[in-house]
Amino acid sequence: MPYQSPISPGRSWYEETAGPRSEYPALDGDRTCDVVVVGGGFTGLSAAAHLAKASSNVVLIEAHRFGDGASGRNGGQLGTGQRAWAEELEAEYGFSRARALFDLAEEAKAHLLEFAAVNKIEIDYMPGQMSVAHKQRYVDDYKAHAEIMANRFGYPHISFMDAKETAERLGSARYFGGTRDTGTGHIHPLKLVIGTAKVAAQAGAQLFEQTPATGIASVGGKVRVTTPKGTISAEKCLVGVNAHGGTLEPISAAHIMPIGSFIGATVPLGDSNVLPGGEAVDDSRFVVRYFRKSTDGRLLFGGREIYAVNDPKDIHVHIRRQIAELYPDLRDVEITHGWGGYVGITMPRKPFVREVMPNVISVGGYSGHGVMLSNFFGKLYAETVAGNRDRLRLIEDLKIPAFPGGRRFRAPLLFLALNWYALRDRI
Repeated sequence: MPYQSPISPGRSWYEETAGPRSEYPALDGDRTCDVVVVGGGFTGLSAAAHLAKASSNVVLIEAHRFGDGASGRNGGQLGTGQRAWAEELEAEYGFSRARALFDLAEEAKAHLLEFAAVNKIEIDYMPGQMSVAHKQRYVDDYKAHAEIMANRFGYPHISFMDAKETAERLGSARYFGGTRDTGTGHIHPLKLVIGTAKVAAQAGAQLFEQTPATGIASVGGKVRVTTPKGTISAEKCLVGVNAHGGTLEPISAAHIMPIGSFIGATVPLGDSNVLPGGEAVDDSRFVVRYFRKSTDGRLLFGGREIYAVNDPKDIHVHIRRQIAELYPDLRDVEITHGWGGYVGITMPRKPFVREVMPNVISVGGYSGHGVMLSNFFGKLYAETVAGNRDRLRLIEDLKIPAFPGGRRFRAPLLFLALNWYALRDRI
């Protein structure tokens, strides 16, 4: 029987096509190391790989299997820059800081592709991404954004598309314009997870699956992480659990909120006019829709809605409805795979990086922009352990308020807010 993630509904198309997926043992017994990493997604595995290559003694634990969380089940889009547009960051932080954050994200993009190439990880990279306006009133913002990126931030790869070009490149007339970015693309995320774990293991990192952290304590300059069958003692700790932290560490829990995201994969579409150029797409909804073609011609379509998913088949119904809104000819298309998971968001949709207790740094809250950032933040954490914290501090210093309502009320308040924004997207 195929493996089914215990924390995420449905079996993904990625799981069907990723190839061999190595299994790693559960921790049984105590360990002592230089760095303990909690969380086996992009952030943790990248950190473990870079730390081990730098000769650190690393132990990484994951509560389930590598890739069961958002890292192995996401939309696969790299994007450009941070989650917020560069001009929005400039308005908040000034040009120098905004440019530094943009350049950091561009380095993250280059690093991901280089890491995959150097380590011979086949990630099914496909070039191109389009961002499109679902309301006419947003079109001027997209046009201005393309000009700002070229003239102010030195990024010439984004071009404005009017309604006609947008319809031709999407194969749908439901959007009013947007931008096309030829300097980025999209990948098969689970292949990257599997490959990064292999690199980390080969470099000497000790990797353990099915090993949840039950507690973290920092006492006398040392960190102690407890698990059901052993305790790990370390000089430093990275917490990279993102949406799956629960009550493990209260500061991260107050700043990072899990929300549901669901994706469906259609049958291969053959000679269809859907996305003839193969680009990925994200739209201007607050509850964003994101979609792309796979290497075998399927439409992978995601919508970040909080559905009451009692059965993975429910995902098929919702996703098919959203597809039909954009592509009426696909109203009856067969959905071969429907899956979900949880992404970590912050209030301002900027990543969260904090030293939450002495020698313990928590990283997460990528807010849907984590494919390239999370991998790179793992590298930046390894730099921090080696003594250079300057680049990670660019992210640490971002203003990230806690969610209102405390532990008891923040989830209901977020549910109300997301439903309000979803309503606003439709009017």
